[in-house]
Amino acid sequence: MANKVTIQDIADALGVSRNTVSKAINNTGILADSTREKVLAKAVEMGYKQFSYANSVSDIIGTATVKKPPVSGDFTLFIGGFLDNSHFASTMLDKFQHEITTLGYSMSMHRVTSENIESLSLPVSFNKDRTAGIICVEMFNQEYCEMLGTLGIPLLFVDGPVASYSRQLEGDFLMMDNSAGIFKLITDMKNRGVKKIGFVGESHHCRSFFERYMAFRNAMYLNELPIDEKFCLTHIQPHGTDYFAKLFKTLSSLKELPELLICANDFVAIDIINCLKLMEKSYPDDIMLCGFDDSAESKVMTPALTTCHIHSQAMGYTAANLLLSRIEQPDLNYRTVYTETNLIYRESTRD
Repeated sequence: MANKVTIQDIADALGVSRNTVSKAINNTGILADSTREKVLAKAVEMGYKQFSYANSVSDIIGTATVKKPPVSGDFTLFIGGFLDNSHFASTMLDKFQHEITTLGYSMSMHRVTSENIESLSLPVSFNKDRTAGIICVEMFNQEYCEMLGTLGIPLLFVDGPVASYSRQLEGDFLMMDNSAGIFKLITDMKNRGVKKIGFVGESHHCRSFFERYMAFRNAMYLNELPIDEKFCLTHIQPHGTDYFAKLFKTLSSLKELPELLICANDFVAIDIINCLKLMEKSYPDDIMLCGFDDSAESKVMTPALTTCHIHSQAMGYTAANLLLSRIEQPDLNYRTVYTETNLIYRESTRD
């Protein structure tokens, strides 16, 4: 009697992993259609019989050989804020659009106004019937995001409202790693004898700001450094009335400055620099600064700004994969995916 064909036999014949073959045969997990078809065809050729989701070998042959028709449809981008060329999402969206257009999808962009948010209404240019998936950038209103979840359309949030931690949204999340760089920075600073460290940025503005603030607190705790609450400037809204005046008043009222301020993003760091100029202070002489995002401005400032680099193209590629896999398998559990970030030392921390 001939030996029974195993999953490992098929994997060895194709030069792929056993896990890849298992996903194809059991119709589980995320796998490229071309890979799945190649595995199924080889399994049939080798006489494999134990397909968990088919009634006959003819079903498998059909699955492996019949090509799907070209896809069509529109991916809708909802933007809640202004994205200029310095915003990390600009590069991310370029990569996202490249990935989806190669598969036959198009992309349309719609700005969600304050009136839309107040009335929980969709932009008038939005066409639900043509929409295959929605990607949300700078969408931080919990109620509006909840409304989008009722549309029955695959939904991806790039960052999101802080309230979504306790009130889960009907969609996937794509985030950048908001912790690793801050942990490394504070650990390195402790080794340099720096102990007075603060954080600036409205902690409840969005998930990213909140995670960066919590990373600061956790890193201080794990490094056994005291947290001086007067150095935590977390309640000044970046888009609120008289934001800069309030930031300047709070910073200038401090009897002493921290040795280092970790800023929620590069543009908060620039606001701090402008406050320091009015106070006749300078960085890094009077205070060291670290931003986040690695914006174009952070590189050309003098002194240049220490910051955390976001891999925007990796986020764009991941965003496309998250939405496409949600379209193919709508019953998947909701996912939160983080992409790598890297701390970049520059002159603002005396490096």
